[in-house]
Amino acid sequence: MDPGASQTHRQATSLLLDKAKGGADGLRRRPATGRPPKLDDAQVERVRTALEQGAQAHGFEADLWTLERVGLVVERVTGVTLSMASVWRLLTGRLGWSLQRPERRAVERDESEIARWIAHEWPRIKRGR
Repeated sequence: MDPGASQTHRQATSLLLDKAKGGADGLRRRPATGRPPKLDDAQVERVRTALEQGAQAHGFEADLWTLERVGLVVERVTGVTLSMASVWRLLTGRLGWSLQRPERRAVERDESEIARWIAHEWPRIKRGR
């Protein structure tokens, strides 16, 4: 090895060479180590089914999901309590969902009045400049 190489580089190279001695099997990815997920695949599917019913089907006033609401449904459906971070990982990782925010529009919004204003009032105001 190069005498100028860093200790970390030498260790990484040595580790790679040791794995390579085992052939292709030695270089294959291994399953991730660490704590297993709190929810198994069947529980995740039950949660997906429950969430697809909508928030109102679970007693919430508005049909919007928040992390707190999803956490409550997960607990009701599976009996497992998840932190907000774990709920987020469940939604984005295992379920493949993404963050979506509702459009902010006034309830009183009148599309025909807006179109009339753009067609008649705006040109009049613009000419006045």
